[in-house]
Amino acid sequence: MNLVESYKDDLKLIEKPWTGCWIALTVIALLLLPWFGNEHLIYMGTLIFIVSVGVMGQNILIGYTGQISLGQAGFLALGAFTFGHLSQMGVPIGLALLGAGCMAAFFGVLVGFPSLRLKGPYLAIVTLGFGIAVFQTFASFEVLSGGRMGMVIPKFPALFGLTREASMYYFSLFLGIAFTLATYNLISSYTGRAFVAIRDNDIAAEVLGVNLTNYKLMSFAISSFYTGIHGAMFAMFMGFIDPQMFNFGESLIIFVAVVIGGLASVEGAIFGAAFVILVPQVFSGYKEFVPVIFGVTVIFIMIYEPLGLAGRWFKMRLYYRNWPFR
Repeated sequence: MNLVESYKDDLKLIEKPWTGCWIALTVIALLLLPWFGNEHLIYMGTLIFIVSVGVMGQNILIGYTGQISLGQAGFLALGAFTFGHLSQMGVPIGLALLGAGCMAAFFGVLVGFPSLRLKGPYLAIVTLGFGIAVFQTFASFEVLSGGRMGMVIPKFPALFGLTREASMYYFSLFLGIAFTLATYNLISSYTGRAFVAIRDNDIAAEVLGVNLTNYKLMSFAISSFYTGIHGAMFAMFMGFIDPQMFNFGESLIIFVAVVIGGLASVEGAIFGAAFVILVPQVFSGYKEFVPVIFGVTVIFIMIYEPLGLAGRWFKMRLYYRNWPFR
């Protein structure tokens, strides 16, 4: 039995040498994918890295803080169109990404104020209204989104002699790893523990000295920042955006990814993102059944595996760790 003897041990991301080896092998395989995989694999891998960033942000809000939000499509749109306008103005990609994330975070704080008074389905309805309002705003004002013609986004440039697709893949992989490490450190910090305390019992958390106002707004801001980056990367990846890409269905897809991947789990965010990207590809000939598959899977997960795919992965690791002494 492994006992945590110090705060330093509690902050370790890799507990066992073998875990570090498996992570290193996984990263090496991902780095080599563009050299041995076809264009479709590169495309799917890039999309999974991009979506996983947004799912991590949603998981911080729902899984760790317990604040239900159905307005992520609005933050996606804010990040995407902010990035588009900044890119067309000639702003460097890094600064444009940062600006997109900050714009989404600003509106996330505004949306977070109702969370100080509302919770559960009432908060979900408020965030749903925000997402619909943002969608209607971008759809109605051509100066913001280009209207039905949409907006053309400069694609990611080719770097180091690689193709544009491979360059975008490596850039998305780098950001995905960076956000994964940042999320691990966030949830292990005092801030992350305050989020979990609010989720479990906000009254008890306040009694223990957690400032509910600050940490709820901070949770919305961080989650919205992640989603804004997700929207900006998606816009850069696609090279074209229009308001119809950010309807209520996008909010549901991210919510499904969080639930299926596993609430309050960084690995679950990655598993969930892979699930919602790969399932439509597997059933590409039966696209009308994809929402049914998502719905049935969510019901199955909630009944038989509440911890999601990450919970099943944890149980498999625990089983083989104890094998053959079970």
